[in-house]
Amino acid sequence: MAFGPQCCENRPTLNPSSGSGRVEKIGGLDAYVSGSLDSKLGIVLFSDVFGYEAPNLRNLADKIAASGFLVVVPDFLKGDPYEPENQDRPLHVWMRDHEPDRGFEDSKPLVEALKSKGITAVGAAGLCFGGKVVVEMAKNELIQAAVLLHPSFVTVDDIKEVKTPIAVLGAENDRTSPPELLKQFEQVLASKPEVKSHVKIYENVSHGWGIRYDPDDESAVKAAEEAHKDMLEWSLIHVK
Repeated sequence: MAFGPQCCENRPTLNPSSGSGRVEKIGGLDAYVSGSLDSKLGIVLFSDVFGYEAPNLRNLADKIAASGFLVVVPDFLKGDPYEPENQDRPLHVWMRDHEPDRGFEDSKPLVEALKSKGITAVGAAGLCFGGKVVVEMAKNELIQAAVLLHPSFVTVDDIKEVKTPIAVLGAENDRTSPPELLKQFEQVLASKPEVKSHVKIYENVSHGWGIRYDPDDESAVKAAEEAHKDMLEWSLIHVK
């Protein structure tokens, strides 16, 4: 299954003023930006179906920025996050307006805009739905490194075409990208020694655990922070 109910569980309460960064236009898209404009290293975070105003996502951007990156969270849904309560527009209908290929096309001017600002190396991380955008960037060498966190839509054929260092972080309890699929990813990547890779399956967590957690749930926060730490370490090694 490429996409399923787990992709829409634990919906965040969106807050356009969340985070300590700022919103500006980059590459034609509104984007949440965190970190120093003097940085030469950029990270782009691609959201799940709920978009770039999710507080946990912006907090993750702030955390990565604190390590010296300029972090950009583009509104690649263009002001149209998925709304489960809108019964006239169920997920499969909403998806027609938000094919991941469109997100990939939008990522090209975004990366160019970052380079025009003096960024010399760009990494990208995709969460759930955003993972498909990032794997396309990794296939086309738009970035120096990729991280997929509980991805959706990503296939074995996608992984076969990846050309940049990639980390795939998945959940033990994930019907969207189950451990069996991630193990296939790992086998494919092991046959491509020229592409540095890391695949990790986290125990006792479910799809979406890295971003749609309850900040008041200590164990959920701890599990998410483990994934965030691994994401950051991968970026520090390969985006330079």
